[in-house]
Amino acid sequence: MQTDDRRRTRSAFLCSDVGRYDLDRGVIDYDERATLCEGPPPMWITPFPHSSANAYIPGESSRASGDQSKPVFKHIPKKGMLFFDSVPCDGTLEKIAEFNITLQSDPKQKDLSLTKIELSRLESIVEISKDTSNYECSTFCDVDFALLLKLLISWPVSMVFPVIDVLRMVILHPNGASLVFKHLKDGKDIVMETISKVTIDPAQAPHQLAIIHFLTSLFKHSCFHTWLQMHTTEILGVFSSCSSTNKNIQVSYSTLVLNYAVLLIEKRDQERQLKVLSAALEIAKDENQDVDSKFQALVAVGSLMLDGAMKNTAMKFNVQSIAKVAQTSTDAKIAEIGSDIEVLTR
Repeated sequence: MQTDDRRRTRSAFLCSDVGRYDLDRGVIDYDERATLCEGPPPMWITPFPHSSANAYIPGESSRASGDQSKPVFKHIPKKGMLFFDSVPCDGTLEKIAEFNITLQSDPKQKDLSLTKIELSRLESIVEISKDTSNYECSTFCDVDFALLLKLLISWPVSMVFPVIDVLRMVILHPNGASLVFKHLKDGKDIVMETISKVTIDPAQAPHQLAIIHFLTSLFKHSCFHTWLQMHTTEILGVFSSCSSTNKNIQVSYSTLVLNYAVLLIEKRDQERQLKVLSAALEIAKDENQDVDSKFQALVAVGSLMLDGAMKNTAMKFNVQSIAKVAQTSTDAKIAEIGSDIEVLTR
């Protein structure tokens, strides 16, 4: 009976006296926040002001914290990276086979074509990459990477994009990632060379899509994080100049920008955070951007303001007006992230 009385008393207190006692709404709304916020709930608990460490003691002033509860954001800060795990394996091999026939039929380029053994080797690479259930025990050989390297270097630019997709399959495999990193560290930077090769104006959509997806996959493995950090300016510079109306490219590029925001916040790299902020704001302001692309750019902006060191800089770039426009969007998630950013500017 006593227990029920205490429960009713506590319930009445929480429901009727929240304003009077200036209770932190976190005590009441924690479950709601955990549902609304992306990812696991925050690892903190707001102490109840009139119990435990903050218990009221007659004759003494209240020891409850005078701090106002922190605002709860729906979409920021972004935690974790995003990847494009789906690769059209069969279609990729078919495209390589088609291009190979084209090379074989051209006397001037016949020497660039693949032998039957090399084609078979490519098929094996794809099969290993597809078999995710055996990732722990399957491996690639140095000759596998050497073959891909040969194609990236020697094949005409117009035919390279399916090769990049195969390399992306390899990157998604733990052993494949280690192999690529080893060559990246010990040899010349074939990745940056390939980026330069396939983004020459006018860049073709399949090439842009393939290389952005490849770069995004690099974020999956921490061994590439330093390399990605070092090349932030070059990579973002190349793709920001290759503007596209293609929805898939827009979403892919904004994903790359968002991953960079997460990485550079973790690295506490303020100089490069500025580069990412600039790229994200350009996307957010572009009226021709796809909704998903704009949303990811705004999440990057909000995350850089909240967890990074870019709040003051973003406000100098008039992020307030961008947030206000976003809040009027008919798309719910755009309006929500606009509200998140607007709260940060107060």
